[in-house]
Amino acid sequence: MASRVTPEPVLLDAVEASWMIRRREISCVELMRAHLEHIERFNPLVGALVSLVDPDLLLHKARSHDRALERGEPVGWMHGFPLAVKDLTDARGLPTSHGSPLFVGQVAEADSPAVARMRTAGAIVIGKTNVPEFGLGSHTFNSVFGATRNPYDRTRTAGGSSGGAAAALAMRLVPVADGSDFMGSLRNPAAYCNVLGLRPGFGRVPPNGFVADPGVAGPMGRTVRDVAMLLSTMAGPHPRSPLSMDQDPSCFTESLDIDHAGTRIGWLGDLDGHLAVEEGVLDQCRSTFPAFDDVGCTVEKARIPGGLTDAWETFLLWRHWMVGEKLHAVHDDPDVYARLKPEARWEVDRYRAMSVRDIARAREGRDRWHATVCELFERYDYLLAPSAQVFPFPTEQRWPSEIAGREMDTYHRWMETTAPWALSGNPVLNLPAGFTAAGLPMGVQLIGRHRDELGLLRLGHAYETATDWVHRILPPLLR
Repeated sequence: MASRVTPEPVLLDAVEASWMIRRREISCVELMRAHLEHIERFNPLVGALVSLVDPDLLLHKARSHDRALERGEPVGWMHGFPLAVKDLTDARGLPTSHGSPLFVGQVAEADSPAVARMRTAGAIVIGKTNVPEFGLGSHTFNSVFGATRNPYDRTRTAGGSSGGAAAALAMRLVPVADGSDFMGSLRNPAAYCNVLGLRPGFGRVPPNGFVADPGVAGPMGRTVRDVAMLLSTMAGPHPRSPLSMDQDPSCFTESLDIDHAGTRIGWLGDLDGHLAVEEGVLDQCRSTFPAFDDVGCTVEKARIPGGLTDAWETFLLWRHWMVGEKLHAVHDDPDVYARLKPEARWEVDRYRAMSVRDIARAREGRDRWHATVCELFERYDYLLAPSAQVFPFPTEQRWPSEIAGREMDTYHRWMETTAPWALSGNPVLNLPAGFTAAGLPMGVQLIGRHRDELGLLRLGHAYETATDWVHRILPPLLR
């Protein structure tokens, strides 16, 4: 279904809404009221948004934004936008539950740097987006808020851990959304909900501390232009982030229209059978090839020298290390430990068993994998891979324990396709890849060179122009 020429406020893409607000063709109050009414009607059906702020307070804030426009004050591109922040991220005055009963009632005293930047750009925080407990597992459900359901089939998962954000975007509950990604948490839900999610390269959005944690924050949207604009807001150096990338993020507001003739794309697929993949997933992903051909690219099969076994084992070490560090407060409390979801206990147990030598192995393995990825990019300009190894599965299923007759030996092995690029720190953009005959979405990962988010976005924009799945196929409830 094509988007309308003059759409209702909730159907506006973010850049369109920004343009109309600046030209006073729609007020911030009108935009906010339309979204709040839409949320009241549809959010109970998908469970995307949680911890919602009182509507009267939000409308009051929208009026103050309109008065700023009347006074001619300078405003950011997100002026008056309703924004829901991922429930792993702090937004001042709102709960950060992490989807866990252990943190119910914990209210953030300050914004995270990315949220502060979005507020400065004019966004009005209306609540949070749902997540799995502690963000673990690419399926958004928890004992606090329940499950987030897929807008295209409400019996199925919306993915995770940014599942609430992806479902909210697909249902037009918010114009854009923030997410985060350790093991596909921006890419998997975007693929499952027919939207876009960008995992930036390490340091693009300011990370914490001095350790290169594979988990990063990034933007989600319904168009590549919207994603690029949100990245321009979230990105940029920060004085309290020693490893943040020192580059002006205004580059992401530049034109996305360039010639892609001669661009080489390496298709990774199932890596010669290494990955267990549900029947139909690879065919759905291959259906994107003609669109890349149409914009001047050549797609050819690629192989990873040495395979993925070492990279996967290295990734597991980093995962245990980083997750265990974040959950350190529960290590020595048996009562609290017993209340963790099984996946969290599994990570904590392995963190406890780690030695200094294991941390050294994690660093050495990451260096080896980085060298391998650099070799791949000597032959290709971009890489292409499935965003998931299975189609959206039933909401009641914790995680796929078997794919194509192969048993999954961990709770996240079914997302191994996303792990290598978190380990390498390359920027990755999920692009919608269309739908099965049953109406289930799938996506592909477009993987770029280090620090080339702009090139990635430009190729994604060309692909979007040739396909535009987001606007062509709305969720059934919105048709």
